[in-house]
Amino acid sequence: MKNKNIAIDGPAGAGKSTIAKSIAKKLQIIYVDTGAMYRAMGLYFIRENINTERPEEIEKACDSVNVTIDYKDGEQQVILNGENVTKLLRTEEVGKMASTVGTLQEVRTKMVELQQSLAKIRTVIMDGRDIGTVVLTDAGLKIYLTASSKERARRRWSELTKKGIPCNIDEIEQDIIARDNQDMNRDISPLCQAEDAILVDSSNMSIEEVIDKIIALYYDKLERG
Repeated sequence: MKNKNIAIDGPAGAGKSTIAKSIAKKLQIIYVDTGAMYRAMGLYFIRENINTERPEEIEKACDSVNVTIDYKDGEQQVILNGENVTKLLRTEEVGKMASTVGTLQEVRTKMVELQQSLAKIRTVIMDGRDIGTVVLTDAGLKIYLTASSKERARRRWSELTKKGIPCNIDEIEQDIIARDNQDMNRDISPLCQAEDAILVDSSNMSIEEVIDKIIALYYDKLERG
C-alpha cells in the first residue's frame, strides 16, 4: 500500500502551517502540529521540574513521556500521558520551555519516534524544518515550500500592521534572513530540501493557489505511484 503521508518543509514565514491545515481538511487526513507536541513536552518538564542541564534527568523524562494527537469534533487535541492538555499549552512559560527542550537531542529523538508512530497508524500531514529529511523520510509526497525573503517579510509586515503593531519591513526581512541562516546551519536537523522533495515557490502565489497545487501534486503522485 502506497504511503499517503505528506511532509512539508521550508523556512519561517513560508505559510507552511496555514497551508498544511487547509490541505488536511480538504483531504480529510490528520494535521500533526509538531510545535504543539514540543509544547506538551515542555509542559511535562515544567510539571516534573526536570533540570534541562542534567542529561540523566532528560533521559529519564523522555523514557516516561508519551505525546500524541487526537481529534474531537474536528479540533486537534494534544494528549500528554493520557491527559488532554490542549488548553494548557499556550502560556508563555510553556512556550519558553518548549523552545529550550526543542534544542535537546534526546527530546528531538523522542519526538521523532512519537511522530513516526502517529504516521504509521494514520494518514498525516506534517510541516516543519526536518519532516521530509528526518521525521517522514518515506512520505508519499514531500514538498519544500518557500518564498523570497522580501515576500515573506511583506506578509509578516501586513499581518502585524493589520493588528495595529508598528513595524519596519526592512528590519523584518533582515530578521527572516538571519533566521534562515540559523535554521540552515544548526547542528541538529538543519533546514534543507530533501532530495525527493518538490520545490514550491509561493512568492507570486495566493494561499489557495498553493493549496490547489500541492493537492494536485498529491493526487498526481498517487496515481502515478
